[in-house]
Amino acid sequence: MMAALSPSHLEQVIQAVRSPWLVPFDGKLSEAPQNFGAPPDAGDCKDLLENARKAIRPFQRKLYAAKQYSVLLVFQALDAAGKDGAIREVFEDLDPVNVQISAFKRPTERELRHDFLWRTTRKLPERGEIGVFNRSYYEEVLTVRVHPEFLDGQYAGDPPDAAALWPARYRAIREHEKHLAAANTLVLKFWLNVSPATQARRFLERLDTPEKRWKFSMGDIRESKVRTDYDQAVMHMFNETSRPWAPWFCIPADDRWYLRWQIADIVNQAMAALPLDYPEPEEIPAERTSEVRALLKSRIEGS
Repeated sequence: MMAALSPSHLEQVIQAVRSPWLVPFDGKLSEAPQNFGAPPDAGDCKDLLENARKAIRPFQRKLYAAKQYSVLLVFQALDAAGKDGAIREVFEDLDPVNVQISAFKRPTERELRHDFLWRTTRKLPERGEIGVFNRSYYEEVLTVRVHPEFLDGQYAGDPPDAAALWPARYRAIREHEKHLAAANTLVLKFWLNVSPATQARRFLERLDTPEKRWKFSMGDIRESKVRTDYDQAVMHMFNETSRPWAPWFCIPADDRWYLRWQIADIVNQAMAALPLDYPEPEEIPAERTSEVRALLKSRIEGS
């Protein structure tokens, strides 16, 4: 019978990850992190990314073969921080058979008729899979917190008091992720931390580049005007939900290649720390092995 990966066990896995971008678990941040650029000694991040993502492959094979654990990677960011490109580049060398990517846009009417965790719960990875969430249930304590008018669609015009709502949602998320950890799901969460200036440059690039023009939206410009509100929401999110069994990594996103390398390196370290093993092979008596080998050789030879 497969042993459960308890949150305490998962803490040991997370402790093996060395990253300067791990968000503390003590809940004492007083502002959102302001690290946006790569360190000057970062090196050739493209080469480092390639090495890191190739190193993940052996662990992916074991994950898929043994089907003991699942991996959930949550990506959150402001617009133009580089989520799509990071997901594409980090998982380029992996076998797509057990990488499931789910993107969550504006909730549908059906999704709004359920609790806020429902639509993402339906997309959780099975054991043996790597699940990637491009946005997630964290939108419910970020975008919705900045725009509380969205609650009208969730509570039929009678939303609960904010003083009770946000603590309840944070508690639900913590308990949800703790439950996932106890069910053998490794949860890693990435905040792609883009600066206002770089975000503005990327918006301008979208506006002025024909093949990128489809990405440009006036809604993105409106959202960028409330950056201070988002920074406050991010700070609360980190304080309330970065935990040893489901940590946040707040990674500078102004340098795309540094960002991608750091994500791949963290995933590689965490999967290396998981107790992954290939399943025990079927036991076949020696005489039967000889018979099977002879049979297969005869088929190869066409007899």
